[in-house]
Amino acid sequence: MPLDERPAQEPLPANEFLLTSPDQSVIGEPQVVFTRDADTFSDLAREYGLGYDELVAANPGIDPWLPGENTPVLLPTQYVLPMLPQPGIVLNIASKRLFYVPEVAEGEERKVLTYPIGIGRVGWETPLGETSVVSKARDPHWWVPASVRKEHAAMGDPLPAVVPPGPDNPLGTRVLKLGMPGYLIHGTNQPYGVGMRVSHGCVRLYPENIEYLFELVNIGVPVTIINEPYLLGRHNGELYFEAHEPLKDDTIPAADRLQTLLDAAIDVAGRPLTAHLEDHIEALALKPYGVPVRLALYDADEVMERVRVVHNTVEPDSDELTLTEIREMMNATDDGAAL
Repeated sequence: MPLDERPAQEPLPANEFLLTSPDQSVIGEPQVVFTRDADTFSDLAREYGLGYDELVAANPGIDPWLPGENTPVLLPTQYVLPMLPQPGIVLNIASKRLFYVPEVAEGEERKVLTYPIGIGRVGWETPLGETSVVSKARDPHWWVPASVRKEHAAMGDPLPAVVPPGPDNPLGTRVLKLGMPGYLIHGTNQPYGVGMRVSHGCVRLYPENIEYLFELVNIGVPVTIINEPYLLGRHNGELYFEAHEPLKDDTIPAADRLQTLLDAAIDVAGRPLTAHLEDHIEALALKPYGVPVRLALYDADEVMERVRVVHNTVEPDSDELTLTEIREMMNATDDGAAL
């Protein structure tokens, strides 16, 4: 049935998904929303729990600033989990998403919380590895690293040694400090940059997301930071493949990453993948839309056949920055002006 003939439903919860089976590694489902004339991808991303880059990748050919009235926009709100669900936080910098599996008591339903994240830009990469949350803070001061002060001074934008709490603090209102010295998971005073490569290496979330996560995450929670642009998962007896554009400064060739995934993969029956299925995956990897594709159908268009058409729940806010101001600030992040 054509998209415009399908009845619009309520959107899925943006950030929280139940795990209904022990081997489930795919959550959510793709959705489509029809835009209003004033909508931008920044508006849609925040409303539906996504990052800006995710929407751009999933909707090639659509102007992210002027998508136009009644344009169907694919919301990539289905995710292959980057690791089998274990209690803790996983940050996949390739997909620019955080996944958190809380501890649950025996007999309680397991769930996954997932949020878009802003990560380190080129030259200020977010480090990979295993660590943990070592402390938490509300309304933090930002002790500006000397390297960041030097960079901003060179751009004619000097920074103080310490930025106090408040609207000018780029850490926002909540901070989770990691065991990696100098690295944080935090909020932001520039939410339009969530889901992009805009930081000096730290991980930023929308203000409402970090405030919620802050209350759930205890000191000592393990944190694993990975870079996996290609992901295989399964749900309800079917295999899914999700591909993202590899980071341009990745030191491992994309073909090597994909081959490593294929070498370790097995189908739902526990057998190695067939050559035909591997060829299909390799073809899908050439179009990294960031949307999981059911492999059994051998058709990337299968996503649009099963999307959930949802109501447009974006509410215009007259107090927000103008479109021109946001575009100028986002362009500035490409030149290294972001915090």
